[in-house]
Amino acid sequence: MTARTTQLLIVAAAFAVGLASVLAVVLLISGRMPAPVATTASAVGGPFRLVDQNGRTVTDADLKGRPFLVFFGFTHCPDVCPTTLFEVSEVLRQLGPDADGVRALFVTVDPERDTPEKLKDYLSNFDPHLIGLTGMPDAVERMLKVYRVYYKKVPSDGGGYTMDHTALVYLMDKQGRFVAPFNLKQGTAEAAANLRRYL
Repeated sequence: MTARTTQLLIVAAAFAVGLASVLAVVLLISGRMPAPVATTASAVGGPFRLVDQNGRTVTDADLKGRPFLVFFGFTHCPDVCPTTLFEVSEVLRQLGPDADGVRALFVTVDPERDTPEKLKDYLSNFDPHLIGLTGMPDAVERMLKVYRVYYKKVPSDGGGYTMDHTALVYLMDKQGRFVAPFNLKQGTAEAAANLRRYL
């Protein structure tokens, strides 16, 4: 076997591994493959210190011991955020009493406008288990970075702005480790059953 042939085989093998990884992610997000159990080495999640809708300090340490969902958005969001929070609320209702063993966070990407009072008013439209988090812009930015969240302020007509942002719901285990994107499109009962696995 020539050196050129060996090199081509190595490139082909690397391409096949990369293609398999991409396919696995697509299947996972589309709900056609079960979520994997979290591994100890995770590139998503980490320490944070923010304030909830009642003005109480919440840190990553406070979440240890329960699985939790995290969704990043903002209260001026016209469609994706309220739709996602409604779907998360339906899953929590489906869990019944087990919902007390889960946390569900709505973390703002717009701390400039989303005060604790604003979050409290906004979240009154959804399941009471939802916890809204905000804080000083630098503290919010730190959490967005450790969760690898894309966000960008986009000017709008009339001098206002909107926010582009990652629209995934993150499923984290009891140790605060990332498990997988949480699939809300699989149906409320199935989503609740999948979440119950991590209790």
